[in-house]
Amino acid sequence: MDELELLKKDWKKSNDTYKTFSDHDIYEMSHKKSSNIVKTLFYISMAELVFWILINFLPLVLSDQMKAQLEEMSHSWVYIGLNILSYAVIILFVYLLWSAHKAISVTDNAKKLMESILKTRKIIKYYVLYNLLIAFISIPVSLAFSISNHPELYEKLSAASTSQIAVILLITLGITGLFLGFIWLFYKLIYGILIKRLNRNYNELKKLEV
Repeated sequence: MDELELLKKDWKKSNDTYKTFSDHDIYEMSHKKSSNIVKTLFYISMAELVFWILINFLPLVLSDQMKAQLEEMSHSWVYIGLNILSYAVIILFVYLLWSAHKAISVTDNAKKLMESILKTRKIIKYYVLYNLLIAFISIPVSLAFSISNHPELYEKLSAASTSQIAVILLITLGITGLFLGFIWLFYKLIYGILIKRLNRNYNELKKLEV
């Protein structure tokens, strides 16, 4: 048997091993993967909620100094407002992801599944933007609060020259930038990977619509 016949024989064998998927099969696979991804996003958001609750309450138990500082800050309406807003947004985010998972789980239509995927992507996008914005606001607010509640620090800043204040502002902006970069990287790694998978599912479904 020559080489050409051997190649033909191998080709026939390989054709038998590959399964042809119908549009329905592709939809079912995309549906299942999308549902699992959104469920994972929901669990991550729940873990994040628990994390921030622990961050706020553990210092009250573990450190008397931190407890005293938090008690001072608790009298500030800005601090209270930011905390209420933060928890409200996280709870809303958890609810929206739960609703998205429920919608994807019960849908039996490719178009509706695509709409649910797009909606989930928007929820994640707005949530990440909110966290970056709230971090950008919280850092200067926390700094201003620290200065106003520490007379020694306030006196030093009042006596500082223009160049010294400029250096302090640059350092503050640098720290703020690093902190925002860390938050962005955190969400990029955790949510970004899952969103890319959702995008792949969306593209697969889009091909079925053509």
